[in-house]
Amino acid sequence: MSEPGRPWRLRAGDTVALVAPAGPVPADRLAIAVSALESWGLRVERYGTVHARHPRLGYLAGTDAERAGDFRDAWLDPRVAAVLAARGGYGCQRMLDLLDWVELRSAGPKLFAGSSDTTALHDAVGVHLGLPTLFCPMPATSYFDAAAAEHLRTTLLDRPGPRELRCPGASTLVPGRATGRTVGGNLSLLAAGIGTREQRQARGAIAVLEDIGEDLYRLDRMLTQLSRSGWFDGVAGIALGSWPGCGRPESVRDLLLERLGPLGVPMVWQLGFGHQAASLTIPLGVPAELDADAATLLVPA
Repeated sequence: MSEPGRPWRLRAGDTVALVAPAGPVPADRLAIAVSALESWGLRVERYGTVHARHPRLGYLAGTDAERAGDFRDAWLDPRVAAVLAARGGYGCQRMLDLLDWVELRSAGPKLFAGSSDTTALHDAVGVHLGLPTLFCPMPATSYFDAAAAEHLRTTLLDRPGPRELRCPGASTLVPGRATGRTVGGNLSLLAAGIGTREQRQARGAIAVLEDIGEDLYRLDRMLTQLSRSGWFDGVAGIALGSWPGCGRPESVRDLLLERLGPLGVPMVWQLGFGHQAASLTIPLGVPAELDADAATLLVPA
């Protein structure tokens, strides 16, 4: 089972649960996900929603009650060491109020892993259960390529020790070094979570941000909304991931620098996580060190 204080540290033979807290999972992608996880020596338990679709809202993997029920059952199952979102899409926010977080806390430390729409669940697990999580490529998506899978595997199963995250295309936007716990995830979900009880703030933290398929003006609006709400107040540093489908990379870069540069904190561009090939796995809710000069993020592993 997972190590105390490091719920993402698994061992061969551990059982992981695949759930669908958001969108429906393509059958071919599910088969690839199960095969990959089993090849690591893990036992895979598939929950019903990975095969389901909402009867009327086809963008959801089953009803809100069904998706929340799968998450609850997987989390409370003493055999399960980790709960992995098979894919994102949309729907995690809809199920948060159906979960009994006091009940889930009784299960003790456990890992949740996912990205994109599951940013809402990362915040909820962090706020209600006080646990770190893994922001990672999800196994039933096209972003779960060989390099991304290997980085997740080594994060889960290799011997513990600090890990320096870097990417060949990363560069410095604002120089300097910063330390703080990691928070954040998908920009649209962070903006959509403003005012909810699960929203974590970036004060004293290293904010990690990424998104996909958003027009430049929409990124501008979300960054402005987060800024005006106070989300960035006291942030220690910022690590930016990938932004595919959001416009020309240089335009996105210029916007992020224009909106976030005045904060005056170290900031790195394109650190290699998010919706991209060879995506890195980043622990959230853990102490980290951002070296913007070297364009690296040092995290526990």
